[in-house]
Amino acid sequence: QVQFVESGGGLVQPGGSLRLSCVASGGIFFLYVMAWYRQAPGKQRELVADITQSGNTNYADSVKGRFTISRDNAKKTVYLQMNSLKPDDTAVYYCNIFGSSGNWGQGTQVTVSS
Repeated sequence: QVQFVESGGGLVQPGGSLRLSCVASGGIFFLYVMAWYRQAPGKQRELVADITQSGNTNYADSVKGRFTISRDNAKKTVYLQMNSLKPDDTAVYYCNIFGSSGNWGQGTQVTVSS
C-alpha cells in the first residue's frame, strides 16, 4: 500500500515562498497521477494542483500563476513550489494520488501571516 510523507511547510509572510515535498513509499509511483490538496480550518479539503505521469499539470484558479507542481519519478517525490503566498493559502497541505479517498498522510502546515 502506498504511503505519503509531506514536508516543507512553515510560517511565512504574505508575498513569501515555500517549497513542499511529498515522498511516496510503496506502490508504483510513476504510474500515478499525483495531486496536492489543502484543507483550511472549517473548510473542506480542496484540490490545489495535479500532475500526470508525463508531467502535464492543472491548477485551481486560486493558485494559477503562483504555484507550480512538479515530480521526480526516480525519487518518488512530488513538489509544490508556492510563490506570492497569501493569507488565504493558510492550510494543511496533503499530497495523494489524484482522486483517491484513502492513503492520506499527516500533511504539512502552511501559515501565511505577518
